[in-house]
Amino acid sequence: MTDTLPPQVVAAPEAGPADAGSPKKLTRSIGVVGGTLLTLSCVTPASTLFVVVPDLFGSVGSATALTIGIGALLCVAVAFCYSELGTLIPSAGGEYAMVGSLAGRFTGWLVFILSLLVAMIVPPVIALGTADYLAPVLHIDKPLAGAAVMLLATLAGLLDLRANAWITGIFLVLEVIAAGMVAVLGFSHSERGLSSMLHGTVVPEGGASQAVTISMIVTGLAIALFITQGFSTAVYLSEELENPRRNVARTVLWTLGLSCAVILVPVAAITMGAPSMEALSGGDISALITLWSNSAVGTFISLCVALAIINAGIVMVIQNSRVLFASARDRAWPAPVNRALSTIGRFGSPWVATLVVGVPGAVLCYVNLDTLYGITGVSVTAMYLLVAVAALLGRRGHHKHTSAWRMPLWPVVPALLILVLCYVLYLQDPRFLKWTGGIVAAASLYWLFYLRPRPESRWVITLPEDQQV
Repeated sequence: MTDTLPPQVVAAPEAGPADAGSPKKLTRSIGVVGGTLLTLSCVTPASTLFVVVPDLFGSVGSATALTIGIGALLCVAVAFCYSELGTLIPSAGGEYAMVGSLAGRFTGWLVFILSLLVAMIVPPVIALGTADYLAPVLHIDKPLAGAAVMLLATLAGLLDLRANAWITGIFLVLEVIAAGMVAVLGFSHSERGLSSMLHGTVVPEGGASQAVTISMIVTGLAIALFITQGFSTAVYLSEELENPRRNVARTVLWTLGLSCAVILVPVAAITMGAPSMEALSGGDISALITLWSNSAVGTFISLCVALAIINAGIVMVIQNSRVLFASARDRAWPAPVNRALSTIGRFGSPWVATLVVGVPGAVLCYVNLDTLYGITGVSVTAMYLLVAVAALLGRRGHHKHTSAWRMPLWPVVPALLILVLCYVLYLQDPRFLKWTGGIVAAASLYWLFYLRPRPESRWVITLPEDQQV
């Protein structure tokens, strides 16, 4: 038995005076197309390609496409888990609502902390790439450019969700065009065949060429999962999607397929078109574009990428503010904090939660990038692991008969996923495991001394009323 409300029950217990001023409901205003545009923008395939993938080129070289491909296969299993749980438990709380409803409040709390880590770190990681792609027209300090993008994304996140769907949709078109141009340029300047991606070679900075080992690829899977992880945004938007029982799964699976195509095709082109393994391992995609074309084309693509980064920031701030909104509605914090984070502004967005996500993100742009990458990779992998555990428990008791999208090959898919993700975590850098573990340990103490003694008034996971098919 879990110590949460069953899915059919509405809302939390009656709020006491400390929690007066309960939050308004989010409005169901978008369909599959709008949800896919927003979710695909959160995956931000082009900005991920230009900002995160270069780090993978530096660690696994020509095996980057293979590593991302393996990560994509793992993400299919993860997407199945998200699709089933997201339609079974459609909540803006996303992972924590799904896991907490099925595996207990404490497990849900751990998932919330992991998702909060990802929510706070990923936007500045992407934003930090802005300066590199503004360089053809404007030279600006890298952390300053990232902080400016985070603040701009925060302002946009205060607007109506439907308006943001249009904004992000326009930017998404530009970033897909940029990724497509890179693919054409890379393939048209091929230096090696497709087989080079199966026999990985990497040239570490200042070192000699070396073969990529299986353990190097498995270690790189944490970043590969990070590269395609944005499809989970669909479950955060489930309270604002029309007919969530059907549209959450469609949005998750459409987004995963499209994002993998937009990322993998240019990665293959870059791998084949790089003039040398040293150039590929260096990960300077802007330099490769200029080499293949001319400065005008390079400038156009760079500006498209800069817009894509801004687009990603907007969508991530939207997504992450919904997580904080849901945590306040479920009373994860002292009463004054809950009231503030659950406040809905005139445009229908949780404006305080939006500011809490965006402003610290601007500050994190001044933190070492490798540390941000490492903690995010560990957090995403651990979060997927707990979601897979919840998927194993999703067909017991009254949940067994609840109307929801059901994954094929259950329970084999989540069981195998758990084993693989445990191994991926085992191979991660101990420094990042310690950082993430320390944060989770501190959150566990908060649970032990504040949330656990108050099961009736704190951390009561709730679901929206309109869950019918």
